[in-house]
Amino acid sequence: MGKSSKDKRDAYYRLAKEQGWRARSAFKLLQLDEEFNLFGDVTRVVDLCAAPGSWSQVLSRILIQGQTVGRAAWEDKRYQELRRLREAGSLPEEYRSGLCAPPSSKPRKDVKIVAIDLQPMSPLEGITCLKADITHPSTIPLLLKALDPSYDPMSTSIEASHPVDLVLSDGAPDVTGLHDLDIYVQSQLLWAALNLALCVLKPGGKFVAKIFRGKDVDLLYAQLKVVFEGVTVSKPRSSRASSVEAFIVCTDFRPPRCFRASLDSPLGARNTLQQNGDKDLALSTERSRITRDDGIIELIVGSEPQHTDGDIRWIAPFLACGDLSSFDADASHKLPEGHVSLDPVQPPTAPPYKTALEERKKMGGAYGKTKLGTGI
Repeated sequence: MGKSSKDKRDAYYRLAKEQGWRARSAFKLLQLDEEFNLFGDVTRVVDLCAAPGSWSQVLSRILIQGQTVGRAAWEDKRYQELRRLREAGSLPEEYRSGLCAPPSSKPRKDVKIVAIDLQPMSPLEGITCLKADITHPSTIPLLLKALDPSYDPMSTSIEASHPVDLVLSDGAPDVTGLHDLDIYVQSQLLWAALNLALCVLKPGGKFVAKIFRGKDVDLLYAQLKVVFEGVTVSKPRSSRASSVEAFIVCTDFRPPRCFRASLDSPLGARNTLQQNGDKDLALSTERSRITRDDGIIELIVGSEPQHTDGDIRWIAPFLACGDLSSFDADASHKLPEGHVSLDPVQPPTAPPYKTALEERKKMGGAYGKTKLGTGI
């Protein structure tokens, strides 16, 4: 998390540090859980692109430590206050009837959470951290070994003996400002996360990933609909409305019969996915390869995919989640009287800008000022 003037006036940025979250993105997962009950009956989770670890923090606090956080914490606090007023005899009549305790949270048994990222991540209680590339096939054996210590990495099987209930991915590329390019790279990152999820997710499981909404994103929704019963696009209140960011929430995983997940032959790399041996489900458009004289391979993609049951395009429902009375992520909230900016809960372990900061310090200052008082 940064320390710019905009950041300081961002209510979620300040709340994240006050509540001990590593990043403001923790509120996005909490608000998604409020709407979709992502953590109900969940004990085995994989968190992809996890660094700096705010989503893993949420998982650790709720599943392992049994803490009540987010809106559930607010409801519990409200109940305790109403109960105190009732015992004191000062509770208004309209609140006396129907006062019931919210569901209590407690640590769950046999919880297994694995976090994966290319960047190193500071350890968290109960979280197994892996420094690996989610696009590389060698990551699957590492993940299966982390989930089940009895798994043999030399085995040819890539199926988890104890599949996971939930796969999360909050990964995004370093944006360039070229929206078409950023959306394309993000979609490829999403496909990598999905293909890894298919290897470890149990039937009926859930998959949540960040997406960038673009021109043909409805094709992506339809492709996800092939392997998930429910597909919903959601925009948490803590996600800035000025951003194209959203989250795809896929529920009730139902892989087609005879389907075998593999990163060596990922979903979408072939024209069709065979179901029941004879029915084709198109997961990618018709394509052909042309090798030019200079050795460059051109991939020609058809404009419209074909589906045996009709057009594959399908519009997913869009749902805004998060209490409307909560803070507006796009607003610059006034700093309270006597505000003191807190340091980040967990400073970056290996920031890509570390070398640039060291060079700036050599030039005379960490904020771009040289010894002569001019900018660099």
